[in-house]
Amino acid sequence: MLANPGLYVHIPWCVKKCPYCDFNSHPVKGVPVDYQHYGEALLTDWHSQQPFWPQASFASVFIGGGTPSLCPPSVFADLLSQLPLDPNCEVTMEANPGTAEYHQMSDYRDAGINRLSLGAQSFDDQQLRQLGRIHAAAETRSAFAKARAAGFNNINIDIMWGLPGQTVAGALADLAAAIALAPEHISWYQLTIEAKTEFARRTPILPVEDRLAEMEQQGLAILAEAGYVRYEVSAYARASAQCQHNLNYWRFGDYLGIGAGAHGKVTQRQAATCQVQRTAKASQPRLYQAEPRKTRTTPVTSSELPAEFMLNVLRLVDGVSKDTFAAHTGLSWDLISPRYLPLVDAGLLRSDVCATTAQGLRYLDSVVGEFL
Repeated sequence: MLANPGLYVHIPWCVKKCPYCDFNSHPVKGVPVDYQHYGEALLTDWHSQQPFWPQASFASVFIGGGTPSLCPPSVFADLLSQLPLDPNCEVTMEANPGTAEYHQMSDYRDAGINRLSLGAQSFDDQQLRQLGRIHAAAETRSAFAKARAAGFNNINIDIMWGLPGQTVAGALADLAAAIALAPEHISWYQLTIEAKTEFARRTPILPVEDRLAEMEQQGLAILAEAGYVRYEVSAYARASAQCQHNLNYWRFGDYLGIGAGAHGKVTQRQAATCQVQRTAKASQPRLYQAEPRKTRTTPVTSSELPAEFMLNVLRLVDGVSKDTFAAHTGLSWDLISPRYLPLVDAGLLRSDVCATTAQGLRYLDSVVGEFL
């Protein structure tokens, strides 16, 4: 196992499924959810996997969904109290601004959550309706104010761009509205149409490429001017506010996944070799709660490892040292050098570290594709 693993906790329920969402989320549809029972399943899940993580002391916890802010804070307090956490563990919870009235922000803070991620997506109410969101822009501002009042001093705001019918001015106005709240972190990412979503079945008209390029170019300048440093494809942070949990993902670190549909990654070392395994839990909440101990494990073959490694680390603006490849895969850098060097010559990858150039980051999908 690699040092300083993270823990991902999945809460699968939401009020309403958004048409662009391809995450494992299940609308409650007015049926009461027994969150206490689900919390007990999470603890059973953790204890059943604990033997595979004997030295684990989690450096980060990320509670995602679904909509975790539907879940009572007491469930998280019970879970976090039984986990081995580093003294400075970053504990993030995703929150929907439209559910901020369900529970008190201060209760989540008291439960041990110290970082909040608000899914604003847009500050244009018409766009929010198109996106199927259950909140309005005013509720995002209200939820943010409540979080600050509750003592949260590490907040992320999620904002999408390239929305249906969106103008450049509209995209930049959304970004300006997020910056005006002065969060520590902004996730600013382009809307993409994912398979098996409602938008895939009835695809809206999205902005043309030239308009998208202008949105990105001007948006990057605005974020930089406001003091948000880009450290990953769609992540921007003020000083020392990078999301440590996601950094662990992108550095090809290990993490445990508990909850319905949760995924994990664990590296087992033997001498100079590494065996990387992916884990997955049942996605249906009913099936998961019936057998929370059941974990599907899939080894990552040595032929798949280079692509998996590059798929993650090349998202980082600064990349990682080349030594990281051997440390996290057990493979020699010489194995991928024949594919890496031509991309250096093409001006897409850097020669000093394992990272893209600014040009390579713009064409990241194509660069990563060279290692598949």
